[in-house]
Amino acid sequence: MMPPNKQESSFPIIPGESRNETIPVQETWFSSPSHVIPCLDDDGPSHQSRQSSVLRQSLRPIILKFEELTYAIKIQSGKGSYWFGSQEPKQNRLILNGVSGIVKPGDLLAMLGPSGSGKTTLVTALAGRLQGKLSGTVSYNGAPFTSSMKRRTGFVTQEDVLYPHLTVMETLTYTALLRLPKELTRKEKIQQAESVISDLGLTRCCNSVIGGGLIRGISGGERKRVSIGQEMLVNPSLLLLDEPTSGLDSTTAARIVATLRSLARGGRTVVTTIHQPSSRLYRMFDKVLVLSDGSPIYSGDSGRVMEYFGSIGFQPGSSFVNPADFVLDLANDRWPTIWWMQFSVLLKRGLKERSHESFSGLRIFMVMSVSLLSGLLWWHSRVAHIQDQVGLLFFFSIFWGFLPLFNAIFTFPQERPMLIKERSSGIYRLSSYYTARTVGDLPMELILPTIFVTITYWMGGLKSSLTTFIMTLMIVLYNVLVSQGVGLALGAILMDAKKAATLSSVLMLVFLLAGGYYIQHIPGFIAWLKYISFSHYCYKLLVGVQYTWDEVYECGPGLHCGVMDYEGIKNLSLGNMMWDVLALTLMLLLYRFLAYVALRNL
Repeated sequence: MMPPNKQESSFPIIPGESRNETIPVQETWFSSPSHVIPCLDDDGPSHQSRQSSVLRQSLRPIILKFEELTYAIKIQSGKGSYWFGSQEPKQNRLILNGVSGIVKPGDLLAMLGPSGSGKTTLVTALAGRLQGKLSGTVSYNGAPFTSSMKRRTGFVTQEDVLYPHLTVMETLTYTALLRLPKELTRKEKIQQAESVISDLGLTRCCNSVIGGGLIRGISGGERKRVSIGQEMLVNPSLLLLDEPTSGLDSTTAARIVATLRSLARGGRTVVTTIHQPSSRLYRMFDKVLVLSDGSPIYSGDSGRVMEYFGSIGFQPGSSFVNPADFVLDLANDRWPTIWWMQFSVLLKRGLKERSHESFSGLRIFMVMSVSLLSGLLWWHSRVAHIQDQVGLLFFFSIFWGFLPLFNAIFTFPQERPMLIKERSSGIYRLSSYYTARTVGDLPMELILPTIFVTITYWMGGLKSSLTTFIMTLMIVLYNVLVSQGVGLALGAILMDAKKAATLSSVLMLVFLLAGGYYIQHIPGFIAWLKYISFSHYCYKLLVGVQYTWDEVYECGPGLHCGVMDYEGIKNLSLGNMMWDVLALTLMLLLYRFLAYVALRNL
């Protein structure tokens, strides 16, 4: 189906409407003083009116208007030499071509059209996020898109990006604590979350986990309503949704669209893309915008679409195919909560979400079994067997270099969808998330190596000095933090767990070989490798605190030699250990800084 030319497709964008028309804003569940929240005690009229007044301020109707939007991208022609690439110049491909429309408060607009028709590009432009040059104008109440408009905009992605191990109540409560204004008390924010649960029909499943993957949880329709509820907590004036009915059965889809229509009737401007709506769903739409190859072929009342397409020979049923992804921005011009509150809520949420894996039975079993096996292999080793003892110290540095690194590389690739969603919505600062994520990992990252070192150190026959043991433990824990930083940096930079795992394997192999145990005499032209190996510095520190300069060992029958003269220790060039501590400190800061910078570029 080809779109008609401009002569044939000239039509009123929204027939019978005037820009000066006053749209009455109905009372909503956000602003109704009489609404009773069943899960909390009523604190009286003053409490309820304060909450109502704060939330009512954010509901200011928005008229969304876009005129003659045109957008093109450069693409490679695909011709040219096999070896040297294309020699043809890049060509312009028109994605949007003169798209116009208007959506008023109280309207539910559905964007329809075949895949690749430009819907994603259009909604990206409406969100103020489109990269490149966009021709035409987009106005919000007659003004351009500004940071203050972000606070009044809501966005629901096609995929429900939710934490599977949190319940519905926990999910909305954490969101409320992060996103609602600091003028509201904690109790009022929780009360608002319960209000959303009640009005979106989620009461029956409020204590059920979200689920996903292999975790059994709530239904797809309930997950979608939770996603909508996260955005409705801030009472946006403009709400945009990407495929809210995708993958749902007809009954659940009808319930979702009915919810959107109810939200629109509350005085909001609601825009959504939808895939092949049934006649039952279609009747719920007030306006439709149909795109084909980037050109508008209809924009107006939903009731007139059949008449219009029939008059020009198009059948809308055959053109409504799978649409492109929908993207929108809900970033605030100011943060709704202070940094410390963001950090606190994110830390609690992270600990709750990862509690199932932090101290899993398998992980504890692995550490305990390796520690016991190591203790048995090095059982009561003596200084006379100095090579064995030095090998145990090197094993400390390697084992607790590999394990934290490989655990850390999966952190950000796994959380990337959630981070992008919440960051684009302006829920929190990246610094608060990053700090909370780092601090939240400390119990898991530090307790297990503490248990390991405690068991292996005393079973292995190392120096029976409490001071030496504590210093050894501190060095290993410091090594764990540096190793974790390397993993976080690799994961954040590559954002691909498989690639990060492959690169980290090569990197750790280099650190292993250059650590100073296997090779004492590294050729000068490649000796610099040991200076970038955190295992090298950890190993030196462990040896340095374990032995003293006046200590001797039995190097032959009746022959005693100085420990520091042992070839494997002498070549380490032990001196002022503060330089080794400084090197590890610089690595700790550098790798974590790189991870933070990489996350900022998402």
